[in-house]
Amino acid sequence: MGEILVPADDALLGLRQEWLQALAGERRLSAKTTEAYERDTRQFLAFLCRHIARPVRLSDIDSLRPADVRAYLAFRRREGAGARTLGRDLAGIRSFLRWLEKRGLANAAGVRAMRAPKQPKSLPKPLSAEEALAVSAEQGQLAEEPWIAARNAAVFCLLYGCGLRISEALGLTPDDFSGNPTSLRITGKGNKTRLVPLLPAALEAVRHYGALCPYHLAGEKPLFRGLRGKALQPAIIQREMQALRGALGLSDKATPHALRHSFATHLLAAGGDLRTIQELLGHASLSTTQVYTGVDTGRLLEIYDKAHPRA
Repeated sequence: MGEILVPADDALLGLRQEWLQALAGERRLSAKTTEAYERDTRQFLAFLCRHIARPVRLSDIDSLRPADVRAYLAFRRREGAGARTLGRDLAGIRSFLRWLEKRGLANAAGVRAMRAPKQPKSLPKPLSAEEALAVSAEQGQLAEEPWIAARNAAVFCLLYGCGLRISEALGLTPDDFSGNPTSLRITGKGNKTRLVPLLPAALEAVRHYGALCPYHLAGEKPLFRGLRGKALQPAIIQREMQALRGALGLSDKATPHALRHSFATHLLAAGGDLRTIQELLGHASLSTTQVYTGVDTGRLLEIYDKAHPRA
């Protein structure tokens, strides 16, 4: 791995090479991950070499302070490295120091206690309206049993039509649909309860599933069942969506949770109020909804100017 380019003495180089081999062998990390850790630690040792004006020794690693690592991360940030890159840099340094610490060769306590740089929130990737409708209306030629196809369609319809989390949809009971409900009372994160409008299409999909399901559905038992009649597990719906991606030619961004993102994004694009969407999603913070729907600052200010009495 080009060790002669690493500005460290032979003893430290030998230990580093042994650590890299352990990553690939004992821990079975991928070749790309091992290469990234090799590069990250090489860059760190090069920085330390300039920092102390001589090749790095094991004793320098043993006496390493958090301030030294923070100086390195600041240097990398000035070079243009982003938060994700800095987080990976720190992970590589920590891994090497922990490996040395287990062998009694270094003290990694200070570096281990350091917090990784705050990672930017990654925006969710909603499906297009056409893709979301195709998934929620799909009656599932892929499913061997018609009732399973109807079940999948009902779940997807609830995720997109009501903006439910997958756990919320699978937690529904037959009692939730007794009579002809126009809304659902959903208990979400933190036991926070909200009312969500129930679209006729979603109710019809649930009724269709109920008519085909071979198991007795009543009371407060789970509405959605697996093949053997037990409560349906999220992993099964995720697997069904994966199969649908191939059948409908959808991208990898088409996941069950993406249907919830799509619900919020499409409501906002159609002129929905951000505060109302927040309530429908069950978010405690408006900023969470802003990220969730991919609203940029300009769009948020536009909504504020139109809706806020002090605008």
